[in-house]
Amino acid sequence: MSTVKLEQPSAEWKGYEKIALRFLFIYFILQTIPLDWKYFRGIFSINWLNLKYGDIFYITRYFPRFITTLDSFVNWILIAVIAAIGTAIWTKKEKPNTDYNTLYYWLRVILRYRLAIGIIGYGFIKFFPLQAPFPSISNLNTSYGDFTDWKIFSLSLGVVPHYESFLGGVELLAGFLLFFRRTASIGALIVLVFTGNVFISNLAYEGGEYVYSFYLIFLALFIFAYDATKIYSLVSLGKPTTPNLFKPQFPGWQENARIVLKISVIFFFVFVYAFKTYKGYKNDPYQFPHTAGLAKTSGIYNVTEFKFNNKVFPYNATDPIRWKDVVFEKWATISIRSNRPVKLDSTNYEQVVYKDEDRNYELTGSGGRHYYSYTADTVNHVLTLQNKNKNYKYDKLVLHYSKPDNATIVLQGINGTKDSVYVLLNKIDKKYPILLGRRGRLKL
Repeated sequence: MSTVKLEQPSAEWKGYEKIALRFLFIYFILQTIPLDWKYFRGIFSINWLNLKYGDIFYITRYFPRFITTLDSFVNWILIAVIAAIGTAIWTKKEKPNTDYNTLYYWLRVILRYRLAIGIIGYGFIKFFPLQAPFPSISNLNTSYGDFTDWKIFSLSLGVVPHYESFLGGVELLAGFLLFFRRTASIGALIVLVFTGNVFISNLAYEGGEYVYSFYLIFLALFIFAYDATKIYSLVSLGKPTTPNLFKPQFPGWQENARIVLKISVIFFFVFVYAFKTYKGYKNDPYQFPHTAGLAKTSGIYNVTEFKFNNKVFPYNATDPIRWKDVVFEKWATISIRSNRPVKLDSTNYEQVVYKDEDRNYELTGSGGRHYYSYTADTVNHVLTLQNKNKNYKYDKLVLHYSKPDNATIVLQGINGTKDSVYVLLNKIDKKYPILLGRRGRLKL
């Protein structure tokens, strides 16, 4: 067993402090040590011979879900009840020689590493701007009022990738400081300020990460509390302050094992994760589909002529049948703007997925358009479209396409209810000031 050396006298633990530490020890162990079988199901599904950055992100984002499949404070209540029962049993069976200083030390070690891994998990997908990518063509041609609050927040972050990288850098700095005992309180303070802002943003913009962000804040509060009074005495009161010098000492092989374990954790969650995330940023960003779209069609097209069941529908802004414009993305997505209502897909919690059909960032929180994934038969010139919104599973179209010239596309075929559709599209040579930069010139 390892021993812990105390290099300065410590105050005697009061009775209520011991009870509080017993409760918090059980509570935090249940919240940080993986016990949820669903989490291990994901771990065992990872291809460790072809590890991806999304796999490591999954590992970093563990959060116990004993009752619901999503993050919920209900799980916190259940864990608190279990911790209270455990505390009562522990108090009754308490041994007189329990070293609470050592217990406190090891709890801080567990929470330091858990918080470091958790904050780094988000740090790298921001540092390499993956979490909030630059808006798609469809997003740039969607009315502001058709977005949810959270989608507006995400798109606003996506248009400033350097700022997003800066935010990721702050998280990475905090996580790295947490790996070391002497700088852990500084790292925890950064998390409190930074993630506190994330938590408020999630509440204000109706984001889906408010439970998990508060979880990280809760861990940081406990870690920072160790030095909080001393920092206050030094910084606010200007009094001479002796730092906490509780130092672990490990005999023989245990010291070597500690160093190897620490280096291994840092190597995996910093260097390996950084390499994998950079590689993913260059080759396979997770928010948008990976499959390339129809060659030389990317852009926005005006619907010049529209027929439905062989009946011509002239332009009408309020018509739910007639299409207004169509966007072909660089990847295999077509979005159609019309007055047909959209039941929003409001999924807004972070998940790294690999299948194109699961990559729904472009349409989540976005109304005004229906988004379709498609496959292209370039021999027979047929596009098979499937609505990507989970609320429209049966919305499909099979359309023959032709390109009389580089600026024109003709689509004709049937939809899921066997209605015939004919669409004449003309490409709009649209300039986006946000892509021109501050020195760009837009001639009117």
